[in-house]
Amino acid sequence: MKGENVLIVLCTVPSEKEGRGIAGALVERELAACVNLIPSIRSIYRWEGRVCDEAELLMVVKTTPPALQEVKRTIQELHSYDLPEILALPVSGGDRRYLDWVAGAVRPGRPASPS
Repeated sequence: MKGENVLIVLCTVPSEKEGRGIAGALVERELAACVNLIPSIRSIYRWEGRVCDEAELLMVVKTTPPALQEVKRTIQELHSYDLPEILALPVSGGDRRYLDWVAGAVRPGRPASPS
């Protein structure tokens, strides 16, 4: 079943504008079926020897394993952070029709449309 191979990729971004840009590119390039932008999260982390406390947004990207490398490249290309968070989590269940839709909407390896 094609919906068995769905991934959720989590990525934080510093602004809605940046998140919308990355999300739009992922969907336009058919690397993600859908991207949710969750506003108003707080990230507390250690970076370069100091503790940081930042307001961010969380992107929840629905994709497939064959598209993961291109998803990571696209995020790295468009993200303003030196080291963006990119965490891929396998989906172990869900509505079969939705999972099949995700799997059918993602088509890696296609050339990007000119911007």
